Amino acid sequence: MPADFVYLASSSPRRRELLRQIGVAFRLLDVAVDESVLPGEDPPSYVLRLARAKAEAGWPRRGTGPGAPVLAADTAVVLDGAILGKPKNRSDGEAMLLRLSGRTHQVLTAVTLRHDGGVESRISHSVVALRSIGAAEAHRYWDTGEPQDKAGAYGVQGLGGVFVADLRGSYSGVMGLPLFETAELLDAAGVPRWALDSRST
Repeated sequence: MPADFVYLASSSPRRRELLRQIGVAFRLLDVAVDESVLPGEDPPSYVLRLARAKAEAGWPRRGTGPGAPVLAADTAVVLDGAILGKPKNRSDGEAMLLRLSGRTHQVLTAVTLRHDGGVESRISHSVVALRSIGAAEAHRYWDTGEPQDKAGAYGVQGLGGVFVADLRGSYSGVMGLPLFETAELLDAAGVPRWALDSRST
């Protein structure tokens, strides 16, 4: 019998918000994986590998509870073929914003579902154009605290939304969990959505 919830192997509040948006009940799993880019690894391979690694890391952490699947995701901002991860500090974050200023970049998000039958993954590809950002504005934005835990040092769904001039693709994918691809995986595994009560634990 399919589970009526999913384990979410992520600490991201955006991913929790997006699962609630489509009425999916979930329980949180705390996982940690090394997010270093491997030599010669391209961006799609990178996000797919990390999403799968997070799902696999969460699988044995379910304990003796219900045999629900584990959902995980990973997002990368890509500029000129280079992966921009989460900023290490203020100078790194402000430098990322200035690199992205007035440019078009890609956002790749891979989502993986680990279940009794194996592992399934999907990848979302979006193209985002940011307006010009000055050094003083980048400095003020960093002071808000928002960019510190976000790939590319900006959050499309928050204060950083003022920088986004154009977005082609998946808005939810840029946030960190592409809902179209996620729903495909959950539907195939029999996990219900649009539940009247999708509160998490």
